[in-house]
Amino acid sequence: MIEILDVCKAYESGNRALRDINITIEDGEFVFIMGRSGSGKTTLLRLLIKEEEPSSGEIIVNGMELHRMRRRQVPRYRRNFGIVFQDFRLLKDRNVFENVAFAQRVVGASSRAIRESVPEMLKLVGLSSKYKSLPQHLSGGEQQRVAIARALVNQPEILLADEPTGNLDHQNAVEIMDLLWDINQMGTTVVVVTHSQEIVEQMGGRVITLDRGRMVSDEIR
Repeated sequence: MIEILDVCKAYESGNRALRDINITIEDGEFVFIMGRSGSGKTTLLRLLIKEEEPSSGEIIVNGMELHRMRRRQVPRYRRNFGIVFQDFRLLKDRNVFENVAFAQRVVGASSRAIRESVPEMLKLVGLSSKYKSLPQHLSGGEQQRVAIARALVNQPEILLADEPTGNLDHQNAVEIMDLLWDINQMGTTVVVVTHSQEIVEQMGGRVITLDRGRMVSDEIR
């Protein structure tokens, strides 16, 4: 599914964000990527979705060699991914239904497909009754659920979650992680970037730890 081979990332400032990273993630895995701020976690996600390019090394996703990919191929490639951010990034002037539908409109889905799939996603994340609500009328946990529904509505093979519990209280954080686990059990590969030792210890599973741009461990907890 995902192969990261001898990847390094250095910036013009001289900062080396990643050094000699080697990671393989299989289809259907649930993987935590841990590390303190500045360890290279978010840089790694940006490389995976081709927001940035590695300075050296190779990244292969679903057999596609990213360094060989033409610019015009990138938007279609990114449809392999659903992405969930710490700050939700919801459209404040649109209700829950329209926030989720927006992801489908971007890829040219038909109105019929949107009418069918958006309610299904809202049911999955437990927000069927909130479909008319604006984001500012939702709790933080509910907003994150909307963001997850939006990330999943186009049925991506891989879900990337960048600090998905960072702005949530403990109970909401647990509920969001349980939801991500359920999504993984349905067949979606899930990669969660976090600095929360508490969440990782509670969930268990495969944990890859980065420190100052280097991978220092890859273990099952």
